[in-house]
Amino acid sequence: MRTAGIDLAAEAARTAVAVVEWGAESAVVVDLLLGADDDAVLGAVAAADLAGIDCPLGWPDAFVDLVVAHRDGTLLPPPSSARAWRRPLALRATDVDVHARTGLTPLSVSADRIAHAAMRLAAILASAETRDIPCERDGSGRIVEVYPAAALKLWGQVFRGYKGRDGATVRSELVDSLMRAATWLDLGPFEELCRASDDALDAVLCALVARSAAVGRTRGATDIAVARREGWIHLPTGTLADLISTPAT
Repeated sequence: MRTAGIDLAAEAARTAVAVVEWGAESAVVVDLLLGADDDAVLGAVAAADLAGIDCPLGWPDAFVDLVVAHRDGTLLPPPSSARAWRRPLALRATDVDVHARTGLTPLSVSADRIAHAAMRLAAILASAETRDIPCERDGSGRIVEVYPAAALKLWGQVFRGYKGRDGATVRSELVDSLMRAATWLDLGPFEELCRASDDALDAVLCALVARSAAVGRTRGATDIAVARREGWIHLPTGTLADLISTPAT
């Protein structure tokens, strides 16, 4: 099996793509690219059995309805514009589910800067569909939406403080911890890159979560119809050991 991990940013400069080859008793990072443009992302998805992408695959239904109604001049005034009314506009069903399971809240694709990356991803996936690469947003095709920080938490790893220049020490310790917990994982010549770049490390984590989904060790969508519009974050339900010990489905 080959899984890809894509830590997608709005621009290629901050986008990383990892490729992991899975054997019976080991997994090897065979490629890790920083500065991945659209073609590199598409190529990774096309060549993988499953690709994990750290980026929202869609927008909240309520937000889409609001924008359309606002555009058309048919928006009915709510009883109040307070936070309770705005919350469904900002959070997808999967975001609410992730918070309930992990205590973490993903960035809002309708209210945070992550929307720029989601716009880019929408364009990339449209190109993928023209190449007959199935990209169902619920994860039933060749891609799954993932959330590395939440996966780390569920795997019992450090999940905060490893980003950016200030997180260099924590990031290096996290790489050490992952290698102890997943002795079967070989980072190859890319170990130092994972220590140097949180984008690179997140891409590898995305590929690991894709494997988790491929072997049936993530929780699927509770409402398929909604997930196929909004997207669904696949979080691991097992351990890191399950990734190598569980046969692919």
